[in-house]
Amino acid sequence: MAEPRSRWTLAPRELDEPHPSRLRPDHPGRAEILAKHAEALRDGTPGYLDPATGLFVLSAAFLAKRGFCCTRGCRHCPYVT
Repeated sequence: MAEPRSRWTLAPRELDEPHPSRLRPDHPGRAEILAKHAEALRDGTPGYLDPATGLFVLSAAFLAKRGFCCTRGCRHCPYVT
């Protein structure tokens, strides 16, 4: 896991929009993934179960609140530019 810096800057995009390198615009499950993520954001839960794999995916809000990037390639990392 990356060492926390004193200050990480959020990427200049809304938390509900993942970076295209983390979720391609042409991904076949994009709409369903974004719907699950939006539900997690709305409900204030830390994440959601990926509809294809069943793995738990952290929300951008949770990752932003944590305050730093772990460099593990999170789908909704709010620090990726």
